[in-house]
Amino acid sequence: MEEHNNKPVVNLISRPENMLKTVYTAARTCYSADMPINIYNSTDDKEKMLKLIERVVGSGHYSVIEHVQVTFAISNVSRACTHQLVRHRHMSFSQKSQRYVKEKGQFDYLIPPTIEKNEELKKKFVDFMGEIAEKYTEFVDAGIPAEDARAVLPNAASTSIVASLNLRELIHIANLRLCSRAQTEIRTMVKSMCEELIKVEPWLKPYLVPKCERLGFCDEDKSCGRKPKLEL
Repeated sequence: MEEHNNKPVVNLISRPENMLKTVYTAARTCYSADMPINIYNSTDDKEKMLKLIERVVGSGHYSVIEHVQVTFAISNVSRACTHQLVRHRHMSFSQKSQRYVKEKGQFDYLIPPTIEKNEELKKKFVDFMGEIAEKYTEFVDAGIPAEDARAVLPNAASTSIVASLNLRELIHIANLRLCSRAQTEIRTMVKSMCEELIKVEPWLKPYLVPKCERLGFCDEDKSCGRKPKLEL
């Protein structure tokens, strides 16, 4: 049986220089009579900057982290995964179009891990993807525009997307999608996004975590037990 790589490919392709200093300048400006540019140019004490950011963000003053935007190039994810991602606010997206990009032969697709581990169901899944590819090709060959033939393509179809968002939204997404209750594929993708950014901005590691890590408790209806349940 054909093997499939179900791991998303995530690359950080854009981020501002001096991200830490930018956030610090925004935070310090709120409590200083000095000009922001003077604050920016006169500060290089990393420990000092981190201490203020932790205090300000910890108090719920999130506007200071909205000044930083990052961009990710993401591929080998399913349409089902990106359908979830694009529901998030304050993001910009550019996605591979099924109107303008025709599939040729067997389209790439992702197999959910719950199906992947069951050989019998996996074979049925793969066979069904083959049937869909045949029907799609039949329609296109008959002159049906790709924008209409795509109606038969499944949520499992692989796609690529460029996603840009500010730091506040990324932290919000990490808090929600790194939760064990999130679907495996989007949890894996968001984890990769966070890891890519943490490689170059390690100070963000404490923020890019499941929400229970930041809250100290679980506020979900059903808890995985990682943190104590919030009692109302």
